[in-house]
Amino acid sequence: MKIHDISFYIASFFIFGVLIASLKLSFSIIITIVGLAIVIFLFIGYFSAEGGSASGGKKSQKIIWLSALSLFIIIGAWYYFWWSNSQIKNFNIIFNEKINFQGVVIDEPERGNQQKLIISLKSSGSGKILIKLQQYPVFNYGDIIDFKGIIKKPEPASYADYLAKDGIFGVVSFPKTELIAENQGSKLKSTLFKFKEKVIVVFQKTLAPEKSAFLSGITLGERAEFSKEFKEAMNKSGTTHLVALSGYNITIIANTMMGLFIWVFSRRKSFVLSILVVSGFVLMTGAEASVVRAAIMGIIILLAGQVGRIYSFRNAIAIAAFLMVLFNPKILRFDIGFQLSFLALLGIVYLSPAIRKFFKMKDEPGFLLWRENLAATIGAQLAVAPLLMSAFGYFSFISFIPNILILGFMPLTMAVGFALGFLGLISYQLSVLLALFLNFFLSYEVFIIKFFGQFSGLEIKSFSLWLTAIYYLILITFIFRYKFPKKFL
Repeated sequence: MKIHDISFYIASFFIFGVLIASLKLSFSIIITIVGLAIVIFLFIGYFSAEGGSASGGKKSQKIIWLSALSLFIIIGAWYYFWWSNSQIKNFNIIFNEKINFQGVVIDEPERGNQQKLIISLKSSGSGKILIKLQQYPVFNYGDIIDFKGIIKKPEPASYADYLAKDGIFGVVSFPKTELIAENQGSKLKSTLFKFKEKVIVVFQKTLAPEKSAFLSGITLGERAEFSKEFKEAMNKSGTTHLVALSGYNITIIANTMMGLFIWVFSRRKSFVLSILVVSGFVLMTGAEASVVRAAIMGIIILLAGQVGRIYSFRNAIAIAAFLMVLFNPKILRFDIGFQLSFLALLGIVYLSPAIRKFFKMKDEPGFLLWRENLAATIGAQLAVAPLLMSAFGYFSFISFIPNILILGFMPLTMAVGFALGFLGLISYQLSVLLALFLNFFLSYEVFIIKFFGQFSGLEIKSFSLWLTAIYYLILITFIFRYKFPKKFL
């Protein structure tokens, strides 16, 4: 078996082990099931080799390799249990008592109708807590704050699991606060957050509120300024993914930086500097699952070009998922952003070409890439449909229409949006001129979102696990029926 195949199966089996452990199966049961599966596969491999044919020998060899690599399922399960136990040992929180405690804000605050701060306790215990506050006074990353309130355990269990993936085990609602000190966090993160705020201010100064909020969403993933009506319109029109940072943002940044740096530095130095810029962008935008996944895959693409190797999507997505799960195994089951990001990408890459072949669509992308966008949108929407239905109880069957009408303009909108943000830091007058040009595209895109946001979709009260399994089995069968891609396995 080739090294790239071994890498793929190690990553995949490790991730599968983490998944089954997150379903709360006991470690002994997991070892028993995997052990039996290995024995069965070894017997199959042995009898395949007994056939004597060359093809039988190769098949037997692959089965034996897969049997050995299946041990990584056990390693993945063990890692999940070890990581979870380590998480629990690292916090000491006093629950359900009115106490005074201090904490430092360790992430960028989430703003809107209220502030949400993630703090690390500095007194009266240890661990992370989510604090909900009024809009004012405004607190920032790195602030040390004195609180007086009651720390409670998150409820219900699903919400507790969602917070636990980030090591948050307590919540406090509207405690008394007093600022103790400022700028006590990482200088790098603080600088990046301030730079992001300056870019958002440029958008706010040069564009109408709704358009500046939308531009902040598609370029920086910032959704704090979205009105309730606009959020609902995006949900109903199936365009919420536009403000989830993706590979396109990373591609623009990576290629632009590589192109600029290579004029001054060697290719190797330009590669390193481009990775540093991409990493900075990830930190600045909150390191959401979609942008982390895109950044890892973008870096792999750059690395493949640097060392002269062929880029493999299958391996890139497996490695990206492996690295993210290694860093935090709980995101696999409890982070819907992680799940949506990977499922949508798989739908675009593997399901969209099968859809194009099924409908006998021409290879040409069409005007404003409408054929390509249609297939990609349908592929992504079909891939995430069960997750959207089970998580949000809602699914839009007409979402492909607004997506086709918008996606063709998004590359230019985002590229000009990035340019506006940087130009506004240099010259307000020039940024106003560029904003006039950008305003045409934003007006059109916001109109389409609001227009299609008037239509109701399908409301689903429940979407069972078995129905989900059958649904994805049908999709996989559809992909293989139209022979795309042959080399997936």
